[in-house]
Amino acid sequence: MSPLEHTTIATVGSGVMAEAMIAGLLRGQLVEPRQIVASHPRRERREQLAQRYGIRVSAGNVEAVEGADVILLAIKPQMLARVGREIGPHLRPGQLVLSIIAGATTKALSGTLGHRQVVRSMPNTPAQIGKGMTVWYATPETTAAQRAQASTILRALGHEIEVDDEKFVAMATAVSGTGPTYVFLVMEALIDAAVHLGFPRHIAHDLVIETLEGSAAFARSSDMHPAVLRNMVTSPGGTSAAALHELESGRLRTVLSEAVWAAYRRTIELGDQLEASLAAPGPPAASAGPPAATAPAAPAADEPG
Repeated sequence: MSPLEHTTIATVGSGVMAEAMIAGLLRGQLVEPRQIVASHPRRERREQLAQRYGIRVSAGNVEAVEGADVILLAIKPQMLARVGREIGPHLRPGQLVLSIIAGATTKALSGTLGHRQVVRSMPNTPAQIGKGMTVWYATPETTAAQRAQASTILRALGHEIEVDDEKFVAMATAVSGTGPTYVFLVMEALIDAAVHLGFPRHIAHDLVIETLEGSAAFARSSDMHPAVLRNMVTSPGGTSAAALHELESGRLRTVLSEAVWAAYRRTIELGDQLEASLAAPGPPAASAGPPAATAPAAPAADEPG
């Protein structure tokens, strides 16, 4: 029996990522359209979702969550305090709150909602086509059945990994969550370089996209370390060796590492800000899960790791 059988899912904040989840769940026939209700303040958005997927829609967040078994929180971080305090008093034990809010710790989520059965997750952009990577953490109060529900829902976006320490979700935000940004920048730079060489832009685009996609597929199928794969195509005195010399001279590895650390520090900052908002007037704060991770100092450019 599917963990989602007879389960009602409410999406609060029915934007791009929530729609990707809806589409994935229906595409995989994990739920029926009648099992999903999406809340959104704009009527045209509600009508669009209802017509496209045949799901139920609601103008009110409270109306959507009251009858749901799983509540997907897909709002912007700055909306958590307002929306959380709106729906929190209407949550009941046994409901699972699944958050995809960047930086929102389980302490911030549980404190704002007054609810302890919470999953914090971090999907990424390729989830929109079912090729995403999601890392997630469940509070100790969640049941095995709720974890199975979370895993099934997140698999609709692609791959998913449950971790037993919340700090790994913050780390994943900087690596896989933000990772497409790094790839798209490299993609753009390679396309521009190909155009600079003389290729028409549409040909340059196809050359780069297919090369990146093929390289990733080869790395997955070979199960070898990337350094081994790189050495396989780097002949002494060859074109790859010349290109690598320029990349290493430009500190490519160090710059990428620093970018990841910057994204990690920003994730921690967002979590701290959301937890600080608990001091604002509202319902009594509950606490669940470990405290937010504290970002250690980034290693120096010449240090390993």
